[in-house]
Amino acid sequence: MKSIIIRLILIIFVVKQNKMKAEYIFWKDGELWLGYLEEYPYYHTQGNSLEELQENLKDLYNDLSTGQIPYARKKGELEVA
Repeated sequence: MKSIIIRLILIIFVVKQNKMKAEYIFWKDGELWLGYLEEYPYYHTQGNSLEELQENLKDLYNDLSTGQIPYARKKGELEVA
């Protein structure tokens, strides 16, 4: 069975501890919700519900931004002209 991936618009969520906002991409694949943080596109997570995915994304953000995951790769922007 071919998975149906629905790409939805960017959503903003609040990281409760720091009151920071982070944009993320998410979609539903079969029974799971999958997603990643825009700032860290190489690190994906999942959840059985959208709410669980959002909690997992918050945990992932905390792990990545505090150095708990070594050598984390980030997305950046470079002006070239």
